[in-house]
Amino acid sequence: MQQIADWNSWLNGYVWGWPMIILLVGTGVLLTLLTGLAQFRYLGRALSEVLGKITQKSKGDGSVTPFQAVSTALASTVGVGNIAGVATAIGIGGPGALFWLWVSGVLGMCTKYAEIAIAMHYREKDSTGTMRGGAMYILKNGLGLPWLGTVFALLTAVAAFGIGNMVQANSVAGALNSSFGVSPSVTGIVMVLLTAVVILGGIKRIGQFTEYLVPFMAILYLGGGLTIVAMHAGDIPRILGQVFDGAFSGTAATGGFAGSTIMMAMRYGIARGLFSNEAGLGSAPMVHAAAVTDHPVRQAMYGIFEVFVDTILICTTTGLVILLTGVWDQGLGGAALSAKAFEVGLPGTWGSLIVTSGVMLFAYSTVVGWSYYGETGAVYLFGARAAVPYRILWLLFIYLGAVGSLHLVWDVADTLNGLMAIPNLVAVLMSIPLLLKLQREFFAKPRS
Repeated sequence: MQQIADWNSWLNGYVWGWPMIILLVGTGVLLTLLTGLAQFRYLGRALSEVLGKITQKSKGDGSVTPFQAVSTALASTVGVGNIAGVATAIGIGGPGALFWLWVSGVLGMCTKYAEIAIAMHYREKDSTGTMRGGAMYILKNGLGLPWLGTVFALLTAVAAFGIGNMVQANSVAGALNSSFGVSPSVTGIVMVLLTAVVILGGIKRIGQFTEYLVPFMAILYLGGGLTIVAMHAGDIPRILGQVFDGAFSGTAATGGFAGSTIMMAMRYGIARGLFSNEAGLGSAPMVHAAAVTDHPVRQAMYGIFEVFVDTILICTTTGLVILLTGVWDQGLGGAALSAKAFEVGLPGTWGSLIVTSGVMLFAYSTVVGWSYYGETGAVYLFGARAAVPYRILWLLFIYLGAVGSLHLVWDVADTLNGLMAIPNLVAVLMSIPLLLKLQREFFAKPRS
């Protein structure tokens, strides 16, 4: 086991280290330039597409509404990383990490836009009539690389059990046990039952569930966080000064904080941002491909909205709360740092309740959303008959995650999750001419 851990640690250093960061950021920069700053030009259009058409029915093929698709994608991406990941970045990289997290978010908006548009173009129906798509279908149907599609599908199906299942269940069990003394086995059983009700109904029921869950949990968390920000409004200019100063000149040691360099701020800010919004990993296009829409680019704009909410709104709120309450340099890290910030920022027990509720809801929503990603990988590998067995296996692993110790599982799953980016970025970069063609085609038509 120790050999596996050592080997994985070495590989993880590359997967979530500078090589992958440069690849993901470079792809984001290239796509931003080639699409003519799509994430800026079309942000307003994306917001109107999502918020203005929540209850409207779309025309075209698909299994869920566009809003249900983006809700399911957000259910998967808005997770513990928005609470613990941002805190880790600031705890190690200092205030400047928040700036680089913004950079990853801005570039990620364009990367997500691109990968969704391409995936929508190459999607196909499985034998049950469910629309499927993602990097594996791009590689098979568009680029003639079915073997690489198989690699991506296998990574997705396997990594999902760790990053989207066991780790999340363990986070919920830990939060309930430490806050309320609930036994992990009880938490595991309840999570299995709650998840079964949703995922056994397939993507349609998942979409129907997440379109209510995601707005609720986002409003709850943002409401608490923005209240703290408003209470410290007078300190915002000073904090923003620290963010920009730390991003370009590093942060001097203060109190229990060991000090931060520009490179640390950049690495941890960008890496945690990419981990949170999953832009470039190829996960979200799998559920967006199931959306009913009349054009790939129309649904791709939901990807811009998705990263905007995940990184620019939720991650920024977490970061500002940590910095405004002044707890970032007290030697804490992860969810403990976020919890401390909310406890200091809100009176009574409201702060700890919001963070505990956020961890539980964010983690549970990730379990629901990632079940479809893993299932899509399994269906690509073994056909539609694999969907139901995969869902049942998914439920079993939730319980195992809730009651188990997961240090090695987390580390290996984190590596496999990052490796998904390689075949996905091959699919995206090789499909850039198609992306630009689809973009010209869509915006040349009269707006409907």
